[in-house]
Amino acid sequence: MTERQMQTEHEVRSCVASAHTVVVKVGSSSLTTPSGHLDVDKVGALVEVLAEAAKRGVRMVLVSSGAIAAGFGPLGFDARPTDVSTQQATASVGQGVLMQHYETGFARHGVRVGQILLTADDTMHASRYRNAQRTLQRLLDLGVVPIVNENDALATNEIRFGDNDRLSTLVANLVRADALVLLTDIDGLYTAPPFKSGAKRVGFVSDIDWVIDHISVGGTVSGVGSGGMVTKLEAARIAVSSGIPVVLTSADNIAVVFEGASTGTAFAPAPRRDSARRLWIGFAAGPRGTLIADKGAAEAVLGGKASLLAAGVVEVRGDFSAGDPVWIDDEEGNHIAKGLSSFDSEEMPNTLGHDTTQLKRLLGEEYAHPLVHRDNLVLL
Repeated sequence: MTERQMQTEHEVRSCVASAHTVVVKVGSSSLTTPSGHLDVDKVGALVEVLAEAAKRGVRMVLVSSGAIAAGFGPLGFDARPTDVSTQQATASVGQGVLMQHYETGFARHGVRVGQILLTADDTMHASRYRNAQRTLQRLLDLGVVPIVNENDALATNEIRFGDNDRLSTLVANLVRADALVLLTDIDGLYTAPPFKSGAKRVGFVSDIDWVIDHISVGGTVSGVGSGGMVTKLEAARIAVSSGIPVVLTSADNIAVVFEGASTGTAFAPAPRRDSARRLWIGFAAGPRGTLIADKGAAEAVLGGKASLLAAGVVEVRGDFSAGDPVWIDDEEGNHIAKGLSSFDSEEMPNTLGHDTTQLKRLLGEEYAHPLVHRDNLVLL
């Protein structure tokens, strides 16, 4: 883990401009025409900037939406399909179209690309997370630009990222990125929806939690993509909490982002950056169950230095195994932490309410351990 002082806007933008490993996320609306079809000129303009950065030695990952939008034309649809099976079929056709344009565009600059399609399950399971991490790191080591997208052809509404904004933050953590750039069709965060009178662009955010609480933003879905400013702010929150600086701006401004110009909105990272393992627990792992902590245990966990002991747990919910991620809730039902369980769910009920000495006497030495050790616990 590293510690650093809170950065100024100039320092944040300089960090992004000089970043060694960068994740760039581009939304469907930035790659399509007003009618929703893939805009080859927009794709080419984006590739031009990213390829030049890659040739300068920047390790670049592109998280690109647009597969479903790219499938509109070939399948003869006038608008984005609304049912899951047709969306999946459209994505299956469109992903190939999208990749063809990326491969051709980057090849003109002598840059190779590789396709990575992820589902939420790939990041929720530790082994799959590590596999994705190894593949992405090896591609970067080989000088390849990974083109990442959610596997829309297989993902369902029940198990999906929901938008590529969140996916981009998980990818940024996977590759230990130095910066995240979120590209959209709006040139940054505004004090109110941009169409409202008096709305002003926010150039720098030092405290994203304050912004989320006090600035009104839209969360509507466009005709060609999913998400909105709400999802981008949530993505920025995850990234800066992971110690990654973020710039949010329009795709037209991507070139000047790499020059450190004052475009869009820059978000300062938190001073502390956790290990890759703790970041996985906090942001990617999908909880399999819930442990309900009493008031004293909840306060101890929130203090940041305590494990969750059986003596302070009043209820176990769900069916999970040792090593699985679980929620830690207070008695009011609030999620206060996530962690990795030390025991199977079926083993826990007999341990509840007992301290370490009692557990040794009643169940044996192997049960005289925290239900969730503090090293495997991340506060929310």
